[in-house]
Amino acid sequence: MGNGLSEPGPGLLAGLPPFQCFHIVILGLDCAGKTTVLYRLQFDEFVNTVPTKGFNTEKVRVTLGNAKTVTFHFWDVGGQEKLRPLWKSYTRCTDGIVFVVDSVDVERMDEAKTELHRITRLAENQGVPVLLVANKQDLRDSLPLAEIARLLAVGELAASTPWHLQPTCAIIGDGLREGLEKLHEMILKRRKMLRQQKKKR
Repeated sequence: MGNGLSEPGPGLLAGLPPFQCFHIVILGLDCAGKTTVLYRLQFDEFVNTVPTKGFNTEKVRVTLGNAKTVTFHFWDVGGQEKLRPLWKSYTRCTDGIVFVVDSVDVERMDEAKTELHRITRLAENQGVPVLLVANKQDLRDSLPLAEIARLLAVGELAASTPWHLQPTCAIIGDGLREGLEKLHEMILKRRKMLRQQKKKR
């Protein structure tokens, strides 16, 4: 199972102040399952949701595979077309982007690709790690990961943009913790690289 919710307690990642957490923005088209992802992580149960008109925000402590508890501050932003121009306001100074796609919605995969590439090409998002959540993989008509990767043209993302495509079922939590582990790894790797770049200046 992939929810990985833990009770608040000690054991934050070594070297990080207790108050520090990772700022993560959850994006994707409407009805992809973004809010379901957020509340599965927050409450460790399925929460029936309605389309997000603005945003939802939650701080969630997650136990990763190394038994370390990491705090993520998630911003789940509405995916309706009229709200998408606001996405860039939420991605400023973000540590990572979770981009949720509906694995069954073949007709809108091209639209998802357009929005994914638009947000990752913004100057302030260069190099920001992206976790691509292929949601609803439990459904019979869901596309295989290789086909989703092709339709989203992930190979055309900027070379500076690290990404990982994770199969999930947000309703029961499958794959979510594994995806967060990958995102966490990419964030730490980027932070280390940025520190090294500063030392060279």
